[in-house]
Amino acid sequence: MTLYLILIWRYDRFDREPVPLLLKNFFWGAFGAVLFAFIGSYVFSSFYRYFQTFFVSRQNFELILLAPLVEESTKGVFLFSTVANRKFDNITDGLVYGGAIGLGFGMTENFLYFLSNSSNLGTWVVIMVIRTLFSGVMHCISTGLLGAVLGYAKFRSLTIRLISVPVGLAVAMFIHMGWNFSVAALGSISIGVFFLTLCMVLFVFVFRFSLRTEKKMIFAELSEEASEGLLPSQHVSILSSPERDFPGWVNEDIRKDYIKAATVLAFRKMQMRNSFGFNKNYYEREVLIHRALVHKLLQKAGFIE
Repeated sequence: MTLYLILIWRYDRFDREPVPLLLKNFFWGAFGAVLFAFIGSYVFSSFYRYFQTFFVSRQNFELILLAPLVEESTKGVFLFSTVANRKFDNITDGLVYGGAIGLGFGMTENFLYFLSNSSNLGTWVVIMVIRTLFSGVMHCISTGLLGAVLGYAKFRSLTIRLISVPVGLAVAMFIHMGWNFSVAALGSISIGVFFLTLCMVLFVFVFRFSLRTEKKMIFAELSEEASEGLLPSQHVSILSSPERDFPGWVNEDIRKDYIKAATVLAFRKMQMRNSFGFNKNYYEREVLIHRALVHKLLQKAGFIE
């Protein structure tokens, strides 16, 4: 799960999330969400008798309906607070933070499954493979896509923001239910793997779409800066592409700081344009701070006087 976390963090190549906040989300999934999910499952499972006409067994009820409802809710609670953070920008951030929560949850859940099945080596190996390759990934995808929906809605109207909560939760619960239904009710790992593969493709597609959107946004915002003479026009296309990570196009002693400052400047300009009230004032100050930092770095490198 830690390896998966590093991969999705690094895949966010334009504006990687601060590691402390990333780890807070990961550890919420690993401890807080698991604890509250356990409590919630215990409470709601006591009402099983009201649903027994619809489910053949208590186990199916808990796996197919109860687990997705409770677990996606407990994972999502902390994500809502992360979305409110001013460092949270867009769909990509939602995928990363939501994925981190899901991976933390998957890590602890896997560990508990590994312990409870440790008496039989053959069973333990099968469970280890399935849960490491698929169940943990399912948690990452489901909560990551919830985050993507919330990230899409953050800088939009109040109506869209309100609708995004039930829509995002519904998407997360559907993925969770689909996986559990395949392996529990149908008893088919192959169907479950096929279903989860489609979900993986969707996750990667949304991630790539968001990164392309970020690239266009950075290009547009920095083009505006270049048109006003605040940074060299030849840097705009470089700063909005993977080429920025290679040396040679700017002084090496400022390259990393310049990339960071210019990228944050682009994001803060976008956020300022789509915010109101105190948030707008905050982003306005951030734009001035990072614009001054870009100017200072370019002065140091001799690009401007």
